[in-house]
Amino acid sequence: MRKSERKNNEREQQASTSPSLIGIAVTTGLSGGILWSAIGVVMYHFNFAEVAPKMFVLRSWTKEPWTDTWLGDLISILIVGGISILPALLYYALFKKRQSMWVGTIYGLALWFLLFYVLHPMFANIPNVTDLNKNTIVSTICLFLLYGTFIGYSISYDFHDMVVKETKKNNN
Repeated sequence: MRKSERKNNEREQQASTSPSLIGIAVTTGLSGGILWSAIGVVMYHFNFAEVAPKMFVLRSWTKEPWTDTWLGDLISILIVGGISILPALLYYALFKKRQSMWVGTIYGLALWFLLFYVLHPMFANIPNVTDLNKNTIVSTICLFLLYGTFIGYSISYDFHDMVVKETKKNNN
């Protein structure tokens, strides 16, 4: 291994363990979860989808009437934002060095599959995918593709930007 390659690997390791980069991943997960779950609520209210975030995080465990109000939507958006930190940290741990939009897009599709197929038994009030209409399936897949792209591209960009900054700093 050449000396320059060794230096680049050392810089990437420094950048990958940087606490500020993990904080950025947490912030990206929180903001991505809030943004895309809010769009999911709008999709539900405009009948683009038969499912809403509140059906996953609130209505699966409680049937209280307040969960069908704006307060239920708001609380579910905040809960999804908090839960979304976990997929962002997972992406950070596994794929931060990938600088392709497609990795995040595939990641979003994998999350959709995980939620609608693998974790589906946890959500008794959500119909099976085969029972959902085509608009719901297409809309939710698109939502998760955009979510995955947002998470993936943001984290990969921040990681690459940190590596470039470390390289410039060490060269000066």
